[in-house]
Amino acid sequence: MWASMIAVAGTLLGSITAYFLQQRGSDRAALRRDRLTAVSALTVALADHRRAMWVREELRLSGADATIYDAARRESHTTRSAITAPLATLSILAPGLAGVAQDAVDAAYGLRGAESPQALNAAREVAIAACERLVRESSKTF
Repeated sequence: MWASMIAVAGTLLGSITAYFLQQRGSDRAALRRDRLTAVSALTVALADHRRAMWVREELRLSGADATIYDAARRESHTTRSAITAPLATLSILAPGLAGVAQDAVDAAYGLRGAESPQALNAAREVAIAACERLVRESSKTF
């Protein structure tokens, strides 16, 4: 009789342990998926903003018509705003990446006010490199 009770208790304990391990693995997978989604959303938003700022600053440097420049300026405000949510999400879900993510954002913002087309190109390259660094660091973290 004792052998049967020990066998039943062992089976129940094994089932409970397996359940908790499976649940923990599922939670980790969900967190990983959410982090990857946040990184992806941020890198897309950064690429959109870089493009919008490139167009805006190129128009400013070339002395484009004010109406065209104002449209590009509005577009850059929209893309800048689109960075906020994925940056906040990533900073909450992966605090270890918050600094690298903020560096990428700051580099994208750095296209503003370029003194020359060469400075604009240089700022764009810095922003691209910062975004690539974010992706590299993310791959190490997840």
